[in-house]
Amino acid sequence: MKRFVGIIPARYASTRFPGKPLAILGGKTVIERVYTQVADALDDAYVATDDTRIFDTVTGFGGKAVMTRTDHKSGTDRIEEAVEKIGGQWDVVVNVQGDEPFIQRSQIDTLCRCFDDEDTQIATLGKPFDSMEAVDNPNSPKIVTDLRGYALYFSRSIIPYVRGAEHDAWMGHYPYLKHLGIYAYRREVLEAVTRLPQSPLELAESLEQLRWLQHGYKIKVGTTDVETIGIDTPDDLARAEAFLQSLAVNL
Repeated sequence: MKRFVGIIPARYASTRFPGKPLAILGGKTVIERVYTQVADALDDAYVATDDTRIFDTVTGFGGKAVMTRTDHKSGTDRIEEAVEKIGGQWDVVVNVQGDEPFIQRSQIDTLCRCFDDEDTQIATLGKPFDSMEAVDNPNSPKIVTDLRGYALYFSRSIIPYVRGAEHDAWMGHYPYLKHLGIYAYRREVLEAVTRLPQSPLELAESLEQLRWLQHGYKIKVGTTDVETIGIDTPDDLARAEAFLQSLAVNL
């Protein structure tokens, strides 16, 4: 039986929304909502932070947290430090961002089931796009997979190009897949990828997962029909509050 631990990186400093893990959403902090969703789905969960305010908030509501360095260049590096400090025997490390309060258990379960395939080194999620306008958005990376569900490439551009069809009709010819930035790694793979130098494709597209692909790692893509609602700005928080209220009304 594989053992899964969730690590939730959460920084206080944010250019677009300082202190967002501690923002209040439906009477609770954003980070508490994320932690609860992750902890309920996995064997254990920790918030990895470089700020004592976040650490104290998490431990205050009964969660687990670990302090990490302030100089990490990526969330992956922060996760590796956190797992080293936590210790224990973990088969898979699941990374959920600290600004994903609506992450669903079904999504985490889908991610974990990717490791039923022994060839899976890293796993992530994709969701079918619902409009061509959304496909056109460079802030929504696209995934192309092989016939076994392993990622061939991630791009901010529209891939693949559908030849011989009008642009607005492309979705009728190919099932475009949106990348959701949720990852899981075999423990030894996480340790290895944090040592990799940046790759040319990663630098070109500004997508860290291209570093892993270009260095030969296999990324399994699980599919979900559930959309995540990340919080990057105060406007996103207002939309999330409205969404939460709509859920309560519909219950």
